[in-house]
Amino acid sequence: MLVALAANLVIAVAKAVGGLLAGSPALLSEAAHSVADSLNEIFLLAALRRSRRPADRRHPFGYGKERFFWSLLAAVGIFVMGGCFSFFQGVEALRTGGEEEFGGYAAGLTVLGVALLAEGASLVRALYQVRRQGGVARLRDPALRTVVAEDGTAVLGVLLAAAGMVLHMVTGQVVWEACASLAIGALLVYVAYGLGREARDQLIGEAADVETDRRIHALLAAQPELDSVEALFTMKTGIDSVLVAARVDLVPGLDSEHVEKVAVRIKRSIAEAVAEADQIFLDVTDRLAQEAGESPAATGERGGA
Repeated sequence: MLVALAANLVIAVAKAVGGLLAGSPALLSEAAHSVADSLNEIFLLAALRRSRRPADRRHPFGYGKERFFWSLLAAVGIFVMGGCFSFFQGVEALRTGGEEEFGGYAAGLTVLGVALLAEGASLVRALYQVRRQGGVARLRDPALRTVVAEDGTAVLGVLLAAAGMVLHMVTGQVVWEACASLAIGALLVYVAYGLGREARDQLIGEAADVETDRRIHALLAAQPELDSVEALFTMKTGIDSVLVAARVDLVPGLDSEHVEKVAVRIKRSIAEAVAEADQIFLDVTDRLAQEAGESPAATGERGGA
């Protein structure tokens, strides 16, 4: 990721210099886009580092949600630095018109060509990682999801900017570059909204995927000591960690010692069947189990831990 950050900074500087020399609003919009990407790389580095900290007394469920928080900041960065500046460039180009001197456009288009190669290579690497994780539908890492979105929009943004510059040179009408800048801004705002919405859902407590819930419910329902599963709640506490809380009703006639053993065995079974379930809580509604008070069956300790 440090290599990607350095590459983004170099590309941002090259686009900014080329945009100023050519007076190209589309190229300046792409420069702002690369600056936003560079800032987001810093956010993602912070997310990777801080989310790996172990749980402590102040944060007993760990720091896994740090990734979601920094991904939200990255989305805001894309919106403010990339989208808003691109809209500004487009509107200014329409309001004031553009330069008819195209001396710097050859250098600008060269910069965009190099950027296209670099961003395309980065996108291919990111898509390869997505494929290794099972495809887009099973992509859980918000950092990788943000990288894919950034690289995809970077490639589209470069193509839009290049198209706007070429059409401006051919027709002499700056409206083409203005439209390219506005299109880049709209693209960035759309991506920022999508990433921000996903980060918001995860921060406020998103449930595990449907398949994980189904597996846990089926495992609980198959236990001979359970009369029914009254409720099952799950919540993602990180990209590879899930909190599980279940309210179950036991069959009649179990003494408190048996209830304790059953609870420990069930929690161990869930932990073995669902690797990401690292916090498991069982609420036993049978009267005899309730009389056990604060026995391990009534606590949130992970079975077998």
